[in-house]
Amino acid sequence: MMPRAHASVDLRGTLRLDEPLARHTSWRVGGPADRYYEPADLDDLTCFLRTVPAQEPIHWIGLGSNLLVRDGGVRGTVLCLTGRLNGLGLDTDNRVRAEAGVPCAKLARFCVRHDLSGAEFLAGIPGTVGGALAMNAGASGGETWRIVAAVETIDRHGQLRTRPPADYQVSYRSIVGPTHEWFVAGHFQLAPGVAAEGKALIKSLLAKRGATQPTQLPNAGSVFRNPVGDHAARLIEATGLKGLCEGDACVSELHANFIINRGKATAAQIERLIAIVQERVLAAQRVKLEAEVRIIGVES
Repeated sequence: MMPRAHASVDLRGTLRLDEPLARHTSWRVGGPADRYYEPADLDDLTCFLRTVPAQEPIHWIGLGSNLLVRDGGVRGTVLCLTGRLNGLGLDTDNRVRAEAGVPCAKLARFCVRHDLSGAEFLAGIPGTVGGALAMNAGASGGETWRIVAAVETIDRHGQLRTRPPADYQVSYRSIVGPTHEWFVAGHFQLAPGVAAEGKALIKSLLAKRGATQPTQLPNAGSVFRNPVGDHAARLIEATGLKGLCEGDACVSELHANFIINRGKATAAQIERLIAIVQERVLAAQRVKLEAEVRIIGVES
């Protein structure tokens, strides 16, 4: 079925049926979503959630990084915040409020521009604030929840709440908190800084990222979590897996913890390559790598 837009007298966002998610993921793979909705704003999102049947699965995506959508697509509703929920502004006492759809890199630049320090590392995270909050995203030694002062959440009934960090158990690339709630905004505590210094640091971080990561090819960022006291990339490289391919899905020659799509990879090939890497690293290094990327959907 071809995607088609639907209108509602109450809703102001964009609704499509059978929307190909390959258009919305950084790996450029993935089957269709049964229902795909882009809310106009937070009020519209609240209204939409109240229309979703109680038993219907809901999946959230931003820029589609750190996400593998299987070739059979996703049952239920996919809510996409890319270009939506993009409010960004100064709060009091060196705090910044950013809605879930704001790209992490944009938040980093905004903070620097306003002489605030501590968010520069976000420039190297290819996702949105919502995703960074959901997984405690990090880069260059920084982690999202180290600068979180408060979060705003929504449940499937459209109920909004503001919560302190104490309501969550925070660990490496993991957040455990109240169930059936999703992040719609974060309040970030920064320190006074100097714009010129912040800009220079971001430039340096991005230059290093460009030199060490395959940013010019479709990828989803780091595929595996770093084991305690080690690095997934080192283990994969030591096992001789750089350049290993499954169809057009390949372990990057530039950074072993990245899997790239050379052009025509399928989600099944990427998922199979993830499994092969796990199997071979376990056999050779006696370390079980845990996937950092989220895998959703059904096989074709």
